[in-house]
Amino acid sequence: MAVFHQILVVPLILALSLSSIHLTLAARQLMQAGPAAIPPMPKLPPLPAMPTVPQATLPPLPTTPLPTMPTVPTLPKPTLPPMPTTPLPTMPTVPTLPKPTLPPMPTMPSVPKMTLPPLPAISLPTIPTTIPSIPTFPTTMPAIPSLSPPPSN
Repeated sequence: MAVFHQILVVPLILALSLSSIHLTLAARQLMQAGPAAIPPMPKLPPLPAMPTVPQATLPPLPTTPLPTMPTVPTLPKPTLPPMPTTPLPTMPTVPTLPKPTLPPMPTMPSVPKMTLPPLPAISLPTIPTTIPSIPTFPTTMPAIPSLSPPPSN
């Protein structure tokens, strides 16, 4: 996400800085003049020395022993009662049903066959295989008698 913002911010700052016409003209003049036209930077005065602050000493941390942790008591293992061994009840048997007999299907009347009329013969349009030539236009302008210059003597 941060890279996406940097990709948008850098061109935006560049576009805003070059949007001023005066700045653009000054940059163009400096580029055309070359490095000899750029005046040298003035020397900065030396920075003042930082004052020294005496280091404060911290008191040592108290060294009290940590209390001992109580031990976890051991619990007796639980004993589960045995599972009952009663037999499962037997399922009743499913009675057998007689097979149903269905009446015979009624006979369907026969549908007469229909014939469709033949399709009319349609002629498809022919697709041209050559490209027509482009008409040529005259390249000379016809002279209009009323607008021609008078003959020179």
